Amino acid sequence: MVVKLPWAGDLGIHAATVERLRHDLGNPGDPLVKADVNSPYYSPWMLFLALVAKVSGATTFHVLHLAAAINLVLLITGIRQFVRTLTTRPAAVPLAILCVTLLYGWELFTWSGFPGATSLALCIAYPSTFALGVAFHLWALLRTALSRDWGWLPYLGLGALLAVVLLSHQFTGVVTVLGLLAILLGARPWPGRAVWLRIAAAVALSLVIVLAWPYYSFFSLLSVGGLEEIHRPLYDHLVSRFGLLSLGIVALALRFRRDRRDPLALFFAFGALVYALGGLTQHWSYGRVLPALFVSAQVALAVELAGESGRRVRRVLVPVTAVALLVGCWSQAGALSYVMSTRSIPVVRSAPTQHEWGGYEWITPYVKYGDVIMTKDYFALRQSPAYGPYTVEPGYPDFFLKDEAQRTKDTKAFFARNTSRDERLRLLRKYDVRWVIQFRSDGGFAPGDPALRAVASGPDGEKLLKVV
Repeated sequence: MVVKLPWAGDLGIHAATVERLRHDLGNPGDPLVKADVNSPYYSPWMLFLALVAKVSGATTFHVLHLAAAINLVLLITGIRQFVRTLTTRPAAVPLAILCVTLLYGWELFTWSGFPGATSLALCIAYPSTFALGVAFHLWALLRTALSRDWGWLPYLGLGALLAVVLLSHQFTGVVTVLGLLAILLGARPWPGRAVWLRIAAAVALSLVIVLAWPYYSFFSLLSVGGLEEIHRPLYDHLVSRFGLLSLGIVALALRFRRDRRDPLALFFAFGALVYALGGLTQHWSYGRVLPALFVSAQVALAVELAGESGRRVRRVLVPVTAVALLVGCWSQAGALSYVMSTRSIPVVRSAPTQHEWGGYEWITPYVKYGDVIMTKDYFALRQSPAYGPYTVEPGYPDFFLKDEAQRTKDTKAFFARNTSRDERLRLLRKYDVRWVIQFRSDGGFAPGDPALRAVASGPDGEKLLKVV
């Protein structure tokens, strides 16, 4: 997946973010549209990638391949380090990797920040994967710091890392904080006054970094609207999508019976509380806390399977988990179709699959960096900014863009059949549009109108038209 980097989902917005930063580190503007506004996508991780691109001269997609490789290493080593703080049994780490990537449900469900195999296949280069990998390391480092009585400087380092996670992917930042809180409250022995002072200093440093970040105001995200309906699916079909996690809940119950302050049990409880609160209040965006439930249950099951539970419990738990992992293998097997022919693996043909998209590089010989495109096509809106141009309407929800609704309205008006030619020309001038991407059925100018000149055709029959 690191080599292939499948085109789907949010890859376009992250590629566009690197493009804007590599061209203007000081004032990159909106990643998707030509507007001088801040964006939460300009995170420390994306800034690092843009600097790599700027210094090396590598293309944006080459840098995203590098990001995918780093993210994969961070995630796998993070799981390893965290599990090693919970048990020394050698089987626990590979079991944890299997559970984290495969143990969900029998209905495929992918989402950024969710560490299932198919989600990772599509999101391996995303900031959410980077943040989750760092989160695992943070949890491991905090457990080590508490057990070895680390000094002030390492704790300040933990605070700085937490700020990077919070700024890089805010939802994963919430999950990270819940995990850190669970580890603190589950620490044995209970941390002394000196340790709490170091923790307070680490939190203070993290807040300072977050407040000082120049690319966007972190706490202004608390007041943005429009998040709820997007996240409504996180509360649907829970049994079919996440039913296999019930085995992890059994493992958590076993751990809770042994230790009422078990950090994994507390982690799960905190995540479940936030998730339930979101469902009760219809704040569906709270569903992004689900990785807290996933990770705590999956890691707990891996640790118990490796030998922490008694032999009698393992006689039941091991074969049932083996069957559950096989079901998980089938439900996630569609991800293999991104990198190999399904003919070589017959089971993939019947497995649920999320299809990748075709690239949009066919416009690059004509459309230059910073050109504005008028289009209402789903894929053009989400993919073309990855190659440098802007669109009139943003392809992804943009909560910092105050005229987003107007841009959407103007795009619909441009292609509407009852819009006059003069009004269409006015809209092109309003946004300094240089190109139009459309299918024949989209509407817009009448065929052969002198305002546009056909330049190229896409693989699916869409036309690239130059504004004359």
